[in-house]
Amino acid sequence: MLIYDAKSQHEAWLKQASASRTLNQATEEYRRRYNRHPPPGFDEWYNFATSRSSVTIDDFDNIYNDLVRFWAMSPTELRHETWRMISNPWNEISGISIRDGKAEISPNVVPTHRWMLDGVVTLISQFAQWLPDMDLAFNLNDECRVAVPFSHAEDTRKIGEDAGNLAVGKENRWSKDRASGWTPIPEEPNADTSFEDHSFTNTFYRYGSVGCAPSSKARKDRIWNTRDLCTTCAHPHSLGQFVQNWTLAADICHQPDMANLHGLYLSPAAFKTTHNLVPVFSQSKAHGYNDILYPSAWNYMDKVKYEPSDEHPDKPFVEKENTLFWRGATSEGVSAEGTWKGMARQRLVHLVNNLTDSETVPVLLPSASNKGKYEYQTIHGADIRALLHTDIGVVEKIARCGGRDCSDQEAELGLVNPSDFQDHWRYRYLFDLDGAGFSGRFLPFLQSQSLPFKTALFREWHDSRLTAWLHFVPQDLRLHGVHSTLAYFAGVNGK
Repeated sequence: MLIYDAKSQHEAWLKQASASRTLNQATEEYRRRYNRHPPPGFDEWYNFATSRSSVTIDDFDNIYNDLVRFWAMSPTELRHETWRMISNPWNEISGISIRDGKAEISPNVVPTHRWMLDGVVTLISQFAQWLPDMDLAFNLNDECRVAVPFSHAEDTRKIGEDAGNLAVGKENRWSKDRASGWTPIPEEPNADTSFEDHSFTNTFYRYGSVGCAPSSKARKDRIWNTRDLCTTCAHPHSLGQFVQNWTLAADICHQPDMANLHGLYLSPAAFKTTHNLVPVFSQSKAHGYNDILYPSAWNYMDKVKYEPSDEHPDKPFVEKENTLFWRGATSEGVSAEGTWKGMARQRLVHLVNNLTDSETVPVLLPSASNKGKYEYQTIHGADIRALLHTDIGVVEKIARCGGRDCSDQEAELGLVNPSDFQDHWRYRYLFDLDGAGFSGRFLPFLQSQSLPFKTALFREWHDSRLTAWLHFVPQDLRLHGVHSTLAYFAGVNGK
């Protein structure tokens, strides 16, 4: 049912995403959907998109939702906040300056992250000739940066929706002499900032959940029991152990237990964040954050590539090893007081490799008494490892830890030797998890003939174009459905 529904859902999305067949139709459709004129240069964008057979001509929901609140700010405010962020290197935010159709990197870029800005310049340069003079602020960290409290987020959204609508009658053109409105970025750093540093601390209550309504479970409830599964937290987006609604699964407002289930909330490595609405571009973000998403230079610059070869062939699916495979580092967050036990990567390794004989797991399997039906059966931990083939491991050393947490993790999780990234194509099933931000492996996984299993707190610019249960197999961050999902696809003793 989930797979069937996914196909229908994606077909419906494709139909509405590219309903227009002409520029005039696309323009009118934009006005109908978003109650405002399309931006200047929309005709150039339309030609650019259609010449590349883009599947998206009419769907700008993600962009609209990211930008609508900024219509509540004046151009002067936007320019000042952008300058304020870029001009202080402590913020770990750098700028791209566009002047006369050319994109350049602003001063004060952290050398270790210049590749990211180089990638953005390369991307923008393909269409910079049609862009107005402006400065853009890009987040250099993996973690999200802007967490606007619920009431202010609601207010600015309403103001933004009204500010640019067709009834106001604003013209579809850029303002004149735009370059003079942007204050030059100084060589000498500016010390002013609206960001606070809360790295290595629990961020869920101060930042992660502030975008939820005061009446939501994430704001009202605290889950002190970290041992047992919070079934009521998972229920709204689930069908039994399976993720039924991938979009809703990202919404932490009904999931107060998330405070203890991801490194971003438990103890992020680099967390400089603000409650102010400021225009920061980020590669990914968790629910409730107000960063503006853009295509990551990580993929654009081919930091991780799908590159099969004679030595590492990507065979047809049925010829691959019937195994669920993952390799990675403990990079999701920093652990010094046992917080690693809640982080998704460490929990996956423990769940798959360390179940004991005394532990049991409910697994959905074909019924022995009712042919054609499935039922949950209780399987002992040792039997799970024998019945389901997995190869899951932390590579080489424990990262981002302090005190005895380093040795405790090594003893509990074990370590495996590094392998060539192209080795992934040997396996039918590839697990994909967040690190400190989005996973850079996911797009190469999608290119392969393997089937990605994916769990993620972070969402990216392309999320609306990909459909769970069609392009990948979604997994809840609690990981309680991993065994049932693998059993369904890989089989258990011929069942």
